[in-house]
Amino acid sequence: MSAVFEGAVMTAEGMLYNGVICQPVVEKCEGCERSKQFEGQNYCGSYAQPQSKWALGVCNFATHVKASVDKTGKVKINPLKASKRAAKGR
Repeated sequence: MSAVFEGAVMTAEGMLYNGVICQPVVEKCEGCERSKQFEGQNYCGSYAQPQSKWALGVCNFATHVKASVDKTGKVKINPLKASKRAAKGR
């Protein structure tokens, strides 16, 4: 048994871990460092339903995906985070 999912139990709905049903990772999660194996299937160690994290674009927990680049060649930054960084002087 994996130390990451210690105490987990397989049920008909999926893997039951700490009272939460976890679904197996989707194809887009392949290569992510957060993906751990339990009883022959891979599960995300950070999120119970990986498919829903990819529904609106890139999963924010994905370790294998690089930041996107816009048409001008600059990396897209969240405007709220950029303003907070500017206020801190970074």
